[in-house]
Amino acid sequence: MKKPYTRLKTGLLSFILSIAYISLSSFTYQDSSKNSTPTSGFKFKTIVIDAGHGGKDPGAHGASANEKTVALAIAKKLRDAIKAQMPGITVVMTRSDDTFIELNRRSEIANKNEGNLFISIHCNSSPEKPGRRKGVMMLVYGYHRVAEQREAIMENASIYQEKDYKEKYKTYDAADPINRIVLNAYLQKYRKYSILFGDFLNKEFKSDGRQSIGVKEQGVLVLAHSAMPAVLVETGFINNPEEEKYLASDDGQNEIVQGIVRAVKNFKTTITAN
Repeated sequence: MKKPYTRLKTGLLSFILSIAYISLSSFTYQDSSKNSTPTSGFKFKTIVIDAGHGGKDPGAHGASANEKTVALAIAKKLRDAIKAQMPGITVVMTRSDDTFIELNRRSEIANKNEGNLFISIHCNSSPEKPGRRKGVMMLVYGYHRVAEQREAIMENASIYQEKDYKEKYKTYDAADPINRIVLNAYLQKYRKYSILFGDFLNKEFKSDGRQSIGVKEQGVLVLAHSAMPAVLVETGFINNPEEEKYLASDDGQNEIVQGIVRAVKNFKTTITAN
């Protein structure tokens, strides 16, 4: 005889499977192997820009620059460039100064403002000092493999700056079967768009001569609850002296921003095409 807990969990799982099936059946998109992109009914009015880390959370650092400062500088330049080059698009910032914003609050800001695209700006780092790795990397939300856990852990580390992080994130476990079902059903609607935008970013950065690690799927919390296409941009390895100099410079930041703007324009044109 099954224990009451087992019966309850089995019943709950069956219920969620039913909901997931219904949810997935309502998402209409064509198979990616046919190189087609879903465009029906997608509106593009609001972009949310998220400057990673902030306040008591400096993020990664190089010899003199730190991630929170570089990310904010790039985010502000990106905001101004989008406003200048894409009139009619509303830009929302999750932070505009050196403030610590909790990860779940960042998603709340994006969702409350009904964003159509979430761009999170970060800097990467590698274990060795000084760093030798180079290149940009785009992260979309997914269930990372063991070999990719380090980057996910680094980006999720901000939760430990939050006083009540154990209570707030206690139900988040990407390995739990029920969470996987619910999140998969929810995220399938936006996964293709996120990967598409990541691919556009990758193309633009490479056209500027940047080395690229490509588009990766990882369990990054700041992307997990954003009800829109969402990409975290690792703009370079800040602990690599050469890349730190680039990331901290106006020329480097402006080049990154213009690459992102071109990718946004291409993304908008593609997803709103009739």
